[in-house]
Amino acid sequence: MQSTDVTQPNYFHKVVDCQWACPAHTPVPEYIRLIASERYADAYMVNWKSNVFPGILGRTCDRPCEPACRRGRVEESAGHAPEPVAICRLKRVAADYKGDISALMPPLDVAPNGKRIACVGAGPASLTVARDLAPLGYEITVFDSEAKAGGFIRSQIPRFRLPESVIDEEVAYATRGHVHFKAGQRVDSLRALIDQGYDAVFIGCGAPRGRDLPLPGRAEAKANIHLGIDWLASVSFGHITEIGRRVIVLGGGNTAMDCCRSARRLGGQEVTVAVRSGFEEMKASPWEKEDAIHEGIPIRNFLVPLEFLHEDGRLIGMRFQPVKPEIDARGQRQLVPTGEGDVVIDCDDVLIAVGQENAFPWIERDLGLEFDRWGLPVLDAATHQSTLPKVFFGGDAAFGPKNIIWAVAHGHEAAISIDRFVRGEALLPRPAPGTTLVSQKMGIHEWSYDNDISNAARNKVPWAPSEITLNNIKAEVELGFDPKLAFKEAQRCLNCDVQTVFTLNKCIECDACVDICPMDCITFTANGEEPDLRTRLTAPAKNLTQDLYVADGLKTGRAMVKDEDLCLHCGLCAERCPTGAWDMQKFLLEMAHA
Repeated sequence: MQSTDVTQPNYFHKVVDCQWACPAHTPVPEYIRLIASERYADAYMVNWKSNVFPGILGRTCDRPCEPACRRGRVEESAGHAPEPVAICRLKRVAADYKGDISALMPPLDVAPNGKRIACVGAGPASLTVARDLAPLGYEITVFDSEAKAGGFIRSQIPRFRLPESVIDEEVAYATRGHVHFKAGQRVDSLRALIDQGYDAVFIGCGAPRGRDLPLPGRAEAKANIHLGIDWLASVSFGHITEIGRRVIVLGGGNTAMDCCRSARRLGGQEVTVAVRSGFEEMKASPWEKEDAIHEGIPIRNFLVPLEFLHEDGRLIGMRFQPVKPEIDARGQRQLVPTGEGDVVIDCDDVLIAVGQENAFPWIERDLGLEFDRWGLPVLDAATHQSTLPKVFFGGDAAFGPKNIIWAVAHGHEAAISIDRFVRGEALLPRPAPGTTLVSQKMGIHEWSYDNDISNAARNKVPWAPSEITLNNIKAEVELGFDPKLAFKEAQRCLNCDVQTVFTLNKCIECDACVDICPMDCITFTANGEEPDLRTRLTAPAKNLTQDLYVADGLKTGRAMVKDEDLCLHCGLCAERCPTGAWDMQKFLLEMAHA
C-alpha cells in the first residue's frame, strides 16, 4: 500500500464518523467539547453555521450521525449494547442554553449587489439558500402559500415534538437582512415568476402531495379517511382539534408515527398502526417507533390493507390480509399471504401515511425544464441545477422526500451554485472545505482535550409526565438535558476529530506504541496489498469502510499500519512515544458555503 496522504481533507474527515455521516458535515466533536465547557453560545454557532436550525434539528433530526458514532462500535465490540453518543439531543442543549446570540450573527449592513433571487417555498432548503446568500448582498424573495415561513417544519411536525417558539426563532435568524418573505403568495406559474426578471430561481417547495389508497370503500367513506400530511397540517394550524375514538394509521414512516401520536392526543383512545412490512423494515426512525409504543400505541405488522368498511357512508373499519416474508426463486424477498383469514379492525377514522409525492402542476412543460419518469426534475446531483440553467432545486422537491438535514445540505450546495451562476462562473468543481490540523500537546503528559473511554451508559432524556403530554397536543414531551446531564453525555464523546498523526522520520521502531495501545490497532509489519495486509495486523482489520493509516519506508523496511476503525483516539500512543513520532492533532473541517 502507498503511504497515506493525510493532507487530503477527506482522509481525516472520514475518520470523524459522525461528521462524515452528517449530510451537512457538522463538526460534531467540536461543538460537544464546547458544551462540556459550558460554552453553549459558541456550540450553537458552530451548529448554526453548518446546519442552520440547531434547536429544530436538536429535536427532530433523523440522526444519521448516531449510527456512525464510534462509541456505539466500541461498546458493541466489548460485548455491550451499542449506545452512541446522544449527538442530536446535545445539539438541543446548545440551543436551549445559548442565551442572547445576536452579537454573534453576521452583520446586516451589507450593501445590495443588485442581483435578485426567488425562492419558491419557505421550507428548510429555501431558508438555507436565503441565509447563505443574503450576507453577500443578494435580494432574496421567498414565496409561500402559508402565513408563516418554515414549510413542513411548521406544518408536519407536531408541537409536542417541536414548539412553535423554536421554529419562530430560527426562521427569523434565516430571514434576516435582504430576505423578503411573501406570506400567503402561492406561485402558480414558473414562467410568470421567471418573467419578473429574477437572476435565478430556487425551488424548495417540498413533496406536498400525500399518496392515497384507492381501495374499495374509499369514496363512500371519504369523510373519515384523511391523508396524513394534510391532516397533520390541519392539526398544526388548529383547523382540526378532535378525532374519533378508534383510529387506524396506515404506514410505517415517521409521518405515520406523528399521525398516531397526534391522534392519541386528540381523543383517539384506541389508535392502531397497521403496516404491510415487518417491524424492522419500517421506515420510521427506531426512536419514533419506540416513542409511539411507549405511549401505548400498538404497531401491527404484515397487514396489507384490502378494503375500507362502511355502513350507509359511515366508516366502521378496515379489512386486511395477513402476509409473511418469503424468498422467491430469484432470491428476492416477497410478501405472500399466510393463508389465514382476513383481519378486520374497527375504526371511526383512518389516517393514510403511506408516502409522499412531488407535485409540480405550476411548472409549464415547455420551458425546457425536464422531468424524469417519477416526476422529479432532472438535476445535476452536485450543483442542483436543472436543465433550465437559472432554475435550481433542493429539499424534497429535488430528489424526493428525505428529512430536514438533507434539505439543509441541498440548500448549501444550491446557494454556492446560484452565486457562481449569477457571477458567470463555472459551477464545477466545487469549492474545497477549510481544514486545520493543530497539535493538542501541552506538556509531556498533558493534552488540551479530555477523553473518557470507559463504557459509560448513554444518558436518557427526561420526559414530561404522560398525564400532561397525552392531554395537551402542544405540551412538549422531551424536556431535554439539563447542564449536568449534558456534561455527563458530552464526556462520552471519544473526540474522533483529535487525530493520531505519525511522523515517519521520528520513529525509532521501539514498539512502545504497540505495547500500550488498548485496542491493538497499531502494527509494524512488511507492507503488502491491502487485502493481505488487513489479515496480518495485530487485530485483523475487518471493517472495509474504514481506511488503514499507512506510513511506509521505516529504517527496517517495515511499514507502520494503523486500523482507523479500532482507534479510540485516547492518546496513549502519543504519550508513550519517546521521540514524538506520534502526536494528537485536532482536525477541523468546515464545509465551504456561499
